Amino acid sequence: MIIWLASYPKSGNTFLRSLLSAYIFTKDGNFNLNSLKEISQFPDLNIFRKFGIDTSNELELIKNYISVQRKINSLGGKKIRFLKTHTSFYDINGHKFTDLNNTLGVIYVVRDPRSVVKSYANHNQMTLEQATDKLLEFGTLTGEKKHSKILEDKAITHVGSWASNYNTWKEFKKLNRYLLVRYEDLVSDTEKVFLEVLNFIYQLGKSKFQIDNIKFKNAIQSTTFTKMQKLEKEIGFPEAIKNIDGKKITFFKYGMKDNNPNLLPDILKSKIKKELNKELKELNYI
Repeated sequence: MIIWLASYPKSGNTFLRSLLSAYIFTKDGNFNLNSLKEISQFPDLNIFRKFGIDTSNELELIKNYISVQRKINSLGGKKIRFLKTHTSFYDINGHKFTDLNNTLGVIYVVRDPRSVVKSYANHNQMTLEQATDKLLEFGTLTGEKKHSKILEDKAITHVGSWASNYNTWKEFKKLNRYLLVRYEDLVSDTEKVFLEVLNFIYQLGKSKFQIDNIKFKNAIQSTTFTKMQKLEKEIGFPEAIKNIDGKKITFFKYGMKDNNPNLLPDILKSKIKKELNKELKELNYI
């Protein structure tokens, strides 16, 4: 069964995945890039191709979301599988993104949208104004080989707006299959929040929770922002995309200090506060 690691883009999903992959998919808890591959993105064109789906047809991808998830689950028996997604949890052309036969639960990573703007702008090589508009509009995101002109290289993710992405996944809260993780808390109190995440996973899997203290400590120490920045500089980071000139865009560019919500221009802060006032208050961001 699948546990989704869901979030709006540039909200800290990679940090949580790094912690989980280090703790669950290594022997000693020390992060490495191979362990990160154990948590795939969905939708991912390679997964769909593996199961014979026509990836050049977007409607075929959408129609087969659940059937592909069923096949993924069938490969591991009762094993828990983690999948990352930036897709909103709403029906697309009458087709559901997932269902309770394939989904065990969701861990939703949220980040102050005023901080998301700067990271989103850097990642997609756009202005802060453009990134703010993207965050507020109900749109899609084209992933995989972002600047390729070949249709088969492009996966469409139905992200929705920041608000719809956050709000739609709360459906699982009604079923006690939902854990909300604020990125800011994950950074400031990693040990406490990560322990809550692991406990939630064990509860969903209906297994006794017993922490491996050495792996737990190593996972936290090997995935700090500084360590990940150093890793990217030394050997690169596979999820860093290229700009239109073919140069890699730095993935781990802004830490908490360099991306404080207060650093955003006042006009953009006001715009976001006006549009997302309800969610900002609900999340204690204002």
